[in-house]
Amino acid sequence: MLGGSGSALAPCRFALYFCACGLDTDTGLEPDELSGLIKWCWGGRGENLEQSPLKRTFKSKVLCHYPENVDWNPFDQDAVSMLCMPKGLTFCTQRDRRDPWFHSFLITREDGSRTYGFVLTFYEEVTSPQICSAMQTLQQMHHAEHATSDTSPSSSSSSSMDSLASSMDEADSPSSSSSCPPSSPQGRGSCGDCAGTLYDASRDTLYVSKALCLITPMPFMHACRRFLTQLHRAIASPQAPPLPLESYIHNVLYEVPHPPPGRSLKFHGVYEPIVCQRPGPGELPLADFPLGEAFCLLGVENLVQVFTCVLLEMQVLLFSQDYQRLMVVAEGITTLLFPFQWQHVYVPILPASLLHFLDAPVPYLMGLQSKEGTDRSKLELPQEANLCFVDIDHHCVELPEDFPQFPNKTELIQELTDVLRSFGFSPEGGAVTVPRSPAGAGPGPRLKGSALKELADDRRNGNLSADDLAALELLQRNPALAQRAGVTDSEDEAGGRGSEVDAEELRNAKLNVQLREVFAGRFATMFADYESFVIQSAPDLESWVTNREQMHNFDKASFLSDQAEPFLPFLSHFIETQMFATFVDNKIMSQWEEKEPLLRVFDGRIEKARLYNIRAPSLRSSAYQRCTVLRESAQAIEQRLLKIDHTAIHPHLLDMKIGQGRFQQGFFPKLQADVLSSPPTSNNRWSSRPATAQRRNDRNRHQCELGLDNSLKEKYLQEARTLGKAVRQQPKLSDLSPAVIAQTNWKFVEGLLKECRLKTKRMLVEKMGREAVELGHGEVNITGLEENTLIASLCDLLERIWSHGLQVKQGKSALWSHMLHYQAREERLELQAESPVSSGPERRKSDPSPGLSTLPVSLIQDMRCVLPNISEIKTDVGRSRAWIRLSLEKKLLSQHLKQLLSNHSLTKKLYKRYAFLRCEEEREQFLFHLLSLNAVDYFCFTGVFTTINIPYRAVIVPIKKLSNAMTTSNPWVCVSGELGDSGVMQIPKNVLEMTFECQNLGKMTTVQLGHDNSGLLAKWLVDCVMVRNEITGHTYKFPCGRWLGKGVDDGSLERVLIGELMVPCTDEEAGRGSKTPPLQRSPNQTRRISMSSLSSRGNKPTSAQIQEVVGEAVNNIIKHFHKPEKERGILTVLLCGESGLVSVLEQFFHHGFRSARLFQKSVFIWDFVEKAVMYMESTDQMGDLQETPEPRGLSSETFCRYVSGINSAPRSIGKDGKFQLLVCLGARDRLLSDWLPLLAECPVITRMYEDVAMLRDRTTVSALVGVLQTLHDFPITLETSLVKGVDL
Repeated sequence: MLGGSGSALAPCRFALYFCACGLDTDTGLEPDELSGLIKWCWGGRGENLEQSPLKRTFKSKVLCHYPENVDWNPFDQDAVSMLCMPKGLTFCTQRDRRDPWFHSFLITREDGSRTYGFVLTFYEEVTSPQICSAMQTLQQMHHAEHATSDTSPSSSSSSSMDSLASSMDEADSPSSSSSCPPSSPQGRGSCGDCAGTLYDASRDTLYVSKALCLITPMPFMHACRRFLTQLHRAIASPQAPPLPLESYIHNVLYEVPHPPPGRSLKFHGVYEPIVCQRPGPGELPLADFPLGEAFCLLGVENLVQVFTCVLLEMQVLLFSQDYQRLMVVAEGITTLLFPFQWQHVYVPILPASLLHFLDAPVPYLMGLQSKEGTDRSKLELPQEANLCFVDIDHHCVELPEDFPQFPNKTELIQELTDVLRSFGFSPEGGAVTVPRSPAGAGPGPRLKGSALKELADDRRNGNLSADDLAALELLQRNPALAQRAGVTDSEDEAGGRGSEVDAEELRNAKLNVQLREVFAGRFATMFADYESFVIQSAPDLESWVTNREQMHNFDKASFLSDQAEPFLPFLSHFIETQMFATFVDNKIMSQWEEKEPLLRVFDGRIEKARLYNIRAPSLRSSAYQRCTVLRESAQAIEQRLLKIDHTAIHPHLLDMKIGQGRFQQGFFPKLQADVLSSPPTSNNRWSSRPATAQRRNDRNRHQCELGLDNSLKEKYLQEARTLGKAVRQQPKLSDLSPAVIAQTNWKFVEGLLKECRLKTKRMLVEKMGREAVELGHGEVNITGLEENTLIASLCDLLERIWSHGLQVKQGKSALWSHMLHYQAREERLELQAESPVSSGPERRKSDPSPGLSTLPVSLIQDMRCVLPNISEIKTDVGRSRAWIRLSLEKKLLSQHLKQLLSNHSLTKKLYKRYAFLRCEEEREQFLFHLLSLNAVDYFCFTGVFTTINIPYRAVIVPIKKLSNAMTTSNPWVCVSGELGDSGVMQIPKNVLEMTFECQNLGKMTTVQLGHDNSGLLAKWLVDCVMVRNEITGHTYKFPCGRWLGKGVDDGSLERVLIGELMVPCTDEEAGRGSKTPPLQRSPNQTRRISMSSLSSRGNKPTSAQIQEVVGEAVNNIIKHFHKPEKERGILTVLLCGESGLVSVLEQFFHHGFRSARLFQKSVFIWDFVEKAVMYMESTDQMGDLQETPEPRGLSSETFCRYVSGINSAPRSIGKDGKFQLLVCLGARDRLLSDWLPLLAECPVITRMYEDVAMLRDRTTVSALVGVLQTLHDFPITLETSLVKGVDL
């Protein structure tokens, strides 16, 4: 690995190393045994020894590298060898095409920094007799083996696409496909090999691939490509280059510096000058890979989708025959992430020896080379549930399920399309319209007129020798001589100053920066106010680092509530990613150290946008704002490339030994190591400047540190930089021993366990925080959107855990695959035993309520609930996530998974030894963390699958056992929930229990229960109604405790009952007493006075107590509307439930009410209301209300109209039901505060209320009016079940 010590020692040299990789003739042909690791990747088939030796895999080696080492970035021979030739050596003969090809790679160090490699690979003739003889021997053995082997053509036809390891015909180097007739000697018995894959030493010339590589600290792709291209031209040319190749390599290694920020630099290759530029401090960081090509390869929409997957830290696998395409797409997408950075495994080109890393249960962005003609369906990947598979060559993308779209995706695609078309690019994927020059071609014609200007520039930069200086002065004094020499300084002839810059390169650079600015502008809009939500609570760096895991650094709930509604699905997922957490960490750390460069640029842009007031005034606006700096950004790039700021020293003769490295066309010479191993001793202005600047920086830093407790500060800063990166395990290319691979997998296991602990802890604490708020403690800190995001994240984690070390899978979901295997085994056992399927240790949840039978509890039972009931789910991934949500809602997730893993023989069959699920201690801890989630209530299944049909069971519980049998009427019931109602259902006579199926009702709220009053005994005394969701097991109790019938109780034939969620528990849980407070009940029952206790016999509530509970009821309704809309719960409970508004107003009206029986008849509040209405109507007719103010007249008219409308409704809801309806309608229409004074001042009050009644106290009534007026600011909507049949 090319490791480094940090950014403080960042190099100033353009290139770090030059190396050549290829065939080591001393060691001979070595099979590449590491390629056997990909055996499982193509359906379990590994290295195919039936192939021709020309198609097999042989090991490449680093033949030379210069310099020997760089202190801060040691040379890693194994890594460079792998990535220069990821598929090893390629052999061919003179019959094959031998065009050179270019690709790049990068190595990500453990601190996240990157080193880039640029490789030009070409074919060189094999001159070693030993190698040719070895290849001939292998060919003869191959031919002899298959001549006597099986003659079945079907068994031998697999060589064209058998395994990834056998794809030794590099897709980057097109080979001739001339096939031989079946009757030819070469074609018979040779497993389908054509003449192009056979080698005969007597008549064929053997060629082998060789790679030339530049390793640089910055991605100057175009410059490196042009340098290597010119180097290859010098090798392939019949004439020797102007100088030995050592001169050019020495020059680029030691005498060419980085261009300073915001400047351009020209240096010289073998034949033409090369220009590179570097963005300024306020610009987007350097990105030299052609983004336009990436967009053309995939299409704009596909690339935006892949970009979204990367932002959400999913697993992204790129797939292409062309290494450079893998690199272009990977680098293109990661450069678009500004100001964020990819924090996980990043391997754009995955060598064959690292294919086991596809098993990594972490987010990754990797590139895998495909073989020509291979079928995607045969590519077996260990985990696909959360995988984004990008087939670059076929321009298609397979996206994960439940995939949120990028905000304003349509408008973004249109803007990107406009930018691409302005540069002549097609926005549709499938064809790269970029004119690509072959690797062997030059950068384009250079006009002769630029030569004189070049010489002048060189003199200004001190790059001319005495002889060259004299020649320049002679040409400047003699224009005629310069004209004849073809080096005039005429602008017309020179064609301007930028002739060194290729037109394609300039266009790519301008397009790159404009496309990146579009994405940067989107992030600047979405996160313009992110600083307002960063929580900087730590007083110093030490305390922040120490408590980082426990601290909340970003107010996510407030941030989401401040965003436009369409942005929320994406943003709620994105702010949970590691890249966003690192971005916020960098912001907090900027208090104690210099800002991270990307953060500095982003903050500067936001500040500039504020100054120019670019952002729309409405924070919640989702209106799309186009980027306004496209022209300026392109002009800055163009100006730098056309107006060269600096010129490096020319290549020059070195002090070399004569006779070594003799030029031979087509062969890369053996370089003289002594002149390339060390920098020049002479100090020139460019080579000395970096060292001087570095020493000055080191000195300044040292002086600064003298005034601080620097050792501690550096320690904490280093700890802070590595926070959150424990899970990221970057592949180590240098050591691939089994011990290292085992250690890597062990780190994955530890990382998964830690991630599980953190996720469950956050889900638990934040959910309990919500319940604590309902009990009056703290502030709410989780929204439903966040909760759904956390649950989706848990589903992803479980899939990754079940994918780790998987070796047998069916379908894309590893978890569902395991469950299917488990189900199949249990069903086989059932058949063998000829008994009902045990489904493991089946338990039943005991229900505290009478009347309901117990519900079976088993893993397979819940699988069967998911399969038939959710028909819209078509994939295994969807079924797996639905099952997880159902198990979490039923508080059985840990129990089910423990049952699944109890079959140890099945687990051993499905998983490798190092898999997470086979690490016993870690597995037990994992199940314990999941068990902790049982402490809180989730409705993550009910609330997500809202359109499915669900079976329900209802039980009517009478107070007297025979009361139902004595009822001669025809009863009916209607169950309502947040999502709808069941409709009116007739209950068969003498039946207390019924089942029905309807579309998901959600959380159940009310039950309407009634009968038609037919027969002689048309009355019914009902204790309660119980309704259970037969899938989730949620049971709701709807208390009644009253009669239904004419002439009994309040004469109601129909009652609206308000539900409360019961908490079923297993026997174990009952023993522990671990229950969650019921969600549907008043959240303040346990601490404050409840209405049931106030109204109990012998404990009449006082005036002060009633005023307190009225205030609480109104306050709960206000809190309801201050929550996010999707988190408000059920308003009906706050209006009509226990301690609801109706209940507390009943207590208010009952205070001092003369309800004694008159002639054995009860008096109800509704009787007082009706008498008041009769009085108002009679006095209105007599004209006795002349002294009444006009507003009161309107109020009395409205009051009478509402009471009359309720009485005339075709519902028999009884007197208490009518009072409940009146209160609800008054709250909805903001009339309660007007009606209360009317009733308080009505003369009827003196006959029906005692003197001490609260309704006769003007001060109390006035205070209550003020409390009720606070509800006027909120839009109260009533359930249909409450107002059915009433048109007011």
